[in-house]
Amino acid sequence: MNIITLGPTELAIAALLIVGLAITSFIQKLELEKRLLIAAARTAFQLTLVGLVLKALFETVDLFWISVVAFIMLSVAGREVMSRQERRFAGIWGYGIGTTSMFLSSFVITLLVLNIIISPTPWYAPQYAIPMLGMMLGNTMNSISLGLDKLTHEAWRERGTIEARLLMGHSWQRAIRPFRKAALRTSMIPTINAMAAAGLVSLPGMMTGQILAGNPPETAVKYQILIMFMVTAGAGFGAMLAVWLGAKRLFDDRHRLRIDRLHPPKS
Repeated sequence: MNIITLGPTELAIAALLIVGLAITSFIQKLELEKRLLIAAARTAFQLTLVGLVLKALFETVDLFWISVVAFIMLSVAGREVMSRQERRFAGIWGYGIGTTSMFLSSFVITLLVLNIIISPTPWYAPQYAIPMLGMMLGNTMNSISLGLDKLTHEAWRERGTIEARLLMGHSWQRAIRPFRKAALRTSMIPTINAMAAAGLVSLPGMMTGQILAGNPPETAVKYQILIMFMVTAGAGFGAMLAVWLGAKRLFDDRHRLRIDRLHPPKS
C-alpha cells in the first residue's frame, strides 16, 4: 500500500489552521490566542523531539534508556496534573498524589499488557512499550486531573456540610463520600464518552494512525479495542486511587477537616 509522507510544507499549511483560529480568537476578544499558539509550538517541538528519541530507542532497544524515558514522561504528567488544579494540595502532596496514582495504574497495566497480551520480544520493545505507556499516562492524567479538581473544589465549597456531618459523628470516609462519588463520576466522563462513541461518532487516534500508516483495518481495530480497554482501566483505577488519597489528605488522624492543606485558588 502506498504511504503518503508529509514534509515541512504540508505541516506549515496545517499550522495555518491554528493561526487562523488564533486570529479569530483575537478578533472576538476571547483571549485564547496566546495559549493556542504556545500550545501549538509546544506540540510541534515536543513531538519532533519525541520522534528523534524514539528513533534512537528503536535502534538501541536498551531497557535502561526506555526506563529513563518512561520516568521522564511520568514526571511531566505529574506536573501537568498539579498545574491543572484550581486548589491543589500544598507541599509535596500536590505533586505526589497524582504522580503516585498514575505510576501505580498506568505502569502496572502497561506491564500486564506487554507481558501477557501482546508479548513482544523483548517484552520492553520500545515500538510497543513507549506508545502504549504514553496513551495510558495521557488518559490517566486527564482523569486524575478532573477527579482531584472536582474533589478539592467540592470540599472547599461544601466544607460547612462536611464539618456538620463530622459533628454528627460521621467518619471522614462517610462525611466526604458524596463528594468522592461526584469527583469520580466527573473523572470518568471523557473516557466513557470516548468508548461509547468509538466507531460510530469518531475513529480513535491510534486506529486512524495505523490505517494511515498502511496497516489493515482489521488489525487497527483489534489494537484500538485493546488500547481503549487499557486506558479506561488505567484512568478508572488511577482516578479512584488519587481521589481516595486526596480525600484522606483532607482530614487528620482525629477526623477533622483540614481545608488549610489546600492552596488558595489561582488568581
